[in-house]
Amino acid sequence: MKKLLIFFILLSNVLFSQVKLLSWNVENLGSSKSESEITFIAKTIKDSDIVALQEVVAGDGGSQAVAKLTEVLNRMGFKWDYVVSIPTSSSAYKTERYAFLWKTSKVKKVGEAWLEKKYHLEIDREPYYCTFDYKGKKFTIANFHAITKSKQPETEIKYFKFLPEQYPNLNLLFVGDFNCPQSHTVFNPIRKMGYLPILTNQKTSLKKECKLDDCLASEFDNIWYNTSKINISNSKVIHFYESFQSLSEARKISDHIPIVFEFYLK
Repeated sequence: MKKLLIFFILLSNVLFSQVKLLSWNVENLGSSKSESEITFIAKTIKDSDIVALQEVVAGDGGSQAVAKLTEVLNRMGFKWDYVVSIPTSSSAYKTERYAFLWKTSKVKKVGEAWLEKKYHLEIDREPYYCTFDYKGKKFTIANFHAITKSKQPETEIKYFKFLPEQYPNLNLLFVGDFNCPQSHTVFNPIRKMGYLPILTNQKTSLKKECKLDDCLASEFDNIWYNTSKINISNSKVIHFYESFQSLSEARKISDHIPIVFEFYLK
């Protein structure tokens, strides 16, 4: 009887204390996205509670595109809010913005979101942090887009091992496009701290053309979570490109697929 009770308590935690986080490098989200493309993006992300977006353009309508996306989401049954970062401080590479969108009935934003200050010189597109409260428990998402593989993103990712100590009171999740597979040794230090990726051996970027049924190119996008503070209940990717006749059409939306993390807080 006692074991049965424990089972139902654990089950209720999973079913009723769960947050669904989606991360997506949506590629040049700005004025170049048409209304139909914005609507498609909204339909793809609408079942999530929190959305972390990378590659919101620094100029040319990036913030406005996020606002339009939120307007479309608000017509789909839930009230959403959003926040967009100022442009990243990169001078050596490509400056961008990040964005968070969330269902206001599910989570509350705590305080102001901020770009990483201490390592903004070492990391071209420094992470963008936002803290959320879910039923009295807080967690902070570090939204990140690394430099491309050819520029050695591990030279930036190596600084992530300092972030848990820099923010000792925050329950950090490292989220985004790392341009680097989770198997790379640069992640070993945070692994030793108890962080794990939600995806293993899962490619997330699109090829230019499918070869037979193989349309994915590289294992770049992931979410790293602290296993001592968070339990994973599900993880998956969304093959949005299957809604299109060709990859060239799909790539007008993005050259990456969304990743989804369903979790509950300990």
